[in-house]
This record gives sequence, C-alpha cells and structure tokens, in this order.
Amino acid sequence: MQRILQRGEIESIDQINFPRIRLPEAGSLFAERAARLRQLAQGNPIGDYILFVASIVDAQHHALATLPAPELPAAAIALAQQHSMPLLPAADHLDPAWLQVLDTMLDRLEGAQGLPEPLQPLIGALRGMPQAEREAVAKRLLQKEVAARDVGMAPFVMAALQVVFTQRAAHLAVGDVPYTEPASICPVCASEPVASVLRIGGKANGHRYLHCGICCTEWHMVRVKCSHCESTKGVQYQGIEGQGEVVTAETCSECGCYRKVVNQEKDPLAEPLADDLASLMLDLLMGETQFKRASTNPLLYVAFAEERSEGDQALVDPAAE
Repeated sequence: MQRILQRGEIESIDQINFPRIRLPEAGSLFAERAARLRQLAQGNPIGDYILFVASIVDAQHHALATLPAPELPAAAIALAQQHSMPLLPAADHLDPAWLQVLDTMLDRLEGAQGLPEPLQPLIGALRGMPQAEREAVAKRLLQKEVAARDVGMAPFVMAALQVVFTQRAAHLAVGDVPYTEPASICPVCASEPVASVLRIGGKANGHRYLHCGICCTEWHMVRVKCSHCESTKGVQYQGIEGQGEVVTAETCSECGCYRKVVNQEKDPLAEPLADDLASLMLDLLMGETQFKRASTNPLLYVAFAEERSEGDQALVDPAAE
C-alpha cells in the first residue's frame, strides 16, 4: 500500500543528509557577528551605525560569558512537543536573566569608543528605569507593539533579550525541537526570521535556512519558496546592480512581501543578521517597489533616507545576468 508523505516525514527520511535545525553556537556567534559587521562597515554609507552595532554585539559576547547555564522548563517543552508548537515563545517565556544582561552590556557600552555621544543619555535612562517598566518595554518589542518612546532603547533591549534567548536555544537538543506550523516562524521561540541564509560546509551545504532574529536558531526551508507565506508561486529575486549577489531580496507576488537571502556560496563570511543590516540600501530601493519587508532587523531602529540621482543604483534580477 502506498501513501503520500506529509511535510516533516519527507525531511525526516533525509535527516541523515542535512540537518533540519541548526541550533546557535552561542560561544562564537556574537564574536563572529561583530567581526563581520566591522568588515561590512568599510565604505558603507551607514558605516558609523554598523560600527555602533558592532559595539553592541561585542557587549553581547561579553555579557553571555557572565551567565550561568539556563534552566529549561521541561513541562513547557513537553507540552509544545505534544502539540507541535514552538517550544518557548519569547513573549511568554521572558527569563529574568535578561535584566542582568542588559546591565552588564550597559556597563561595557558606557563611554565606549565609537558609541555616538547622543546615545549616552539613553544608557542613563535605561539604568534608571524601574524593572517593571523595562519588562513592559521588552514585552512590547517582542509583540511588535513599538511605542515612539521605545525606539531609542530598542536596540539595547533587543540585544539583551537576544543573548538570553540564544543561550537558551544553544542548550537545547535538536531532537527537542518539534515540527511546527506555520514553518515561517521559529520553532523554538515563535519569532520571525530576520533573513534566510544559503549555507556552505558540512551537511548543511547548499541548503537554505531561516535565521531567527531573537534566538538565532535556524530551520530548514526549501529554496524558491516564500519564507513569509510559503507560496511557491511568484517568487523572484532582486539585488543592487554592480554589488554582486551576496544579499538579494526574495520577493513574493502572492503576499506582497520580501525578505533578504544571504548567500554564503557568494561570500563564505556572510552572516544573516550582519549582512541584512549592512544592506540597508537594498531596503531603500525595495521601498520604491510594491513589496513590503516581511520582518525587521532587531538591531536596526532608525530609518535612513538618502537622496540618489536617476541611474545611481538600480534593482536587478540576478537570474537575468
């Protein structure tokens, strides 16, 4: 008797060939991301901002080393596995340790070389903010209910949350992570991907993964499939003329959204969050199209606008070159 295999069953047959889930390597992730940011800052129109973010990522790496091993809530994990739900949705499982991480990061950032002077008062404001208010800001950011007063604090708060959630994800076992629906959100913390990445090396070589903007878990998704609505129709790719194909925008005419694809086959050092942040010009050009960005970068909180003359740069379809 023959039957049609369902999603998940097909991938489980081929697990021997490539990993379905790539949990973050927390010990090296932030150091490698900071190094990539500094590389990308050279000659970039927003190079100063990228270097500022690199300082934040350095502080993340430092703060991570101060954290004890996380306690994983076994009952919540078992319930999620039973019902094929994300293991620990971020907004519902805030670890109080993130407050300690935030203070550790602020200690390191205060007076740090390269940190813009206008941001120093923000550090003071965060230091003096009552715990309940800090937690309220974190909840709003995780639920994408960003108030205008939260904007300046957002990269610091999100960075602290990212450290704690990444450390927690790193202590999971791959077998702990269930197949979930929809496949467009993180199966660990239920957050959206910041970008997708075409990986090289090892069993993941040649496969596309979505990279979570909060816990840095990656999960497999086949190529030429919209990472937002999962449609296989109307998916196209656009990049900036003359800037190669390391970062392209995957557009979907079905949902009208786009999300970037970071291609390690074109640059082995490419890193999803860093390369997404450094390719802001592509976002500005995409803003002139009908497509809207599917999800944000958690460390980008200001909008840059640059005048460009007719013909300075244009979107191109890499497949057409």
